Amino acid sequence: GGIVKKNLFIWQFACFVAAVLCGTLLHFLYDWTNENTAVALISAVNESTWEHMKILYFPMLVFSIIQYRYFRNNESYWWVKLTGIITGLIAIPIMFYTYNGAIGKSPDWLNITFFFIAALAGSFTEYILFRKAKITLKSKLLPFFLILSIGAMFIYFTFDPPVLPLFKDPLTGRYGI
Repeated sequence: GGIVKKNLFIWQFACFVAAVLCGTLLHFLYDWTNENTAVALISAVNESTWEHMKILYFPMLVFSIIQYRYFRNNESYWWVKLTGIITGLIAIPIMFYTYNGAIGKSPDWLNITFFFIAALAGSFTEYILFRKAKITLKSKLLPFFLILSIGAMFIYFTFDPPVLPLFKDPLTGRYGI
C-alpha cells in the first residue's frame, strides 16, 4: 500500500534499468547460444525493428510479473502495465523510422539511444499512470491477456514474420529466423 506508493519512482526506475540491461543481453543472446531455437523465443534473432521491440517487451513483461506481487491491490495495475509496454513498443519504430526517413541511416549508437528512450518512455508512462489513474474496470485479467497476446505475436513472428519493412533485417534483407 503506502510503502509501494512512496517507492513508486524507485520501482519504475528499476523497471527502466531492468528493461535496458536485460534487453541489451537479449540483443546478443541468440548469437551467443549458437542460434538456439529456445532462446530465439525471447531474444533478437536479427537486426529488424520488430526484434528490437521484442527485446524491450520481454524484460518489461517479466518485471511486471515480479512487480505485481507488490502492486496487486492496485485495481488498474495491468491496464497501466499494458499502456506502458505499448508506449515503449511504439516508441521504437516511431523514432527509428522518423530519423531514417528524415535524415538517413541511423548509426548504432543512436539506435541504442532509441532503445533506452523507449524503455524510459514505457516506465515513465507507467509512473505517471500509477500516480494519476484511478481506473476501476470489471476485468483485471483482460489487459494481462492482451499483454500475453503481444508476447505470442513476438514469438510467432520470429518464425513466420510478414514480409513488411518492420520485420526485415536491414543487414541481411531476411525476415525472422
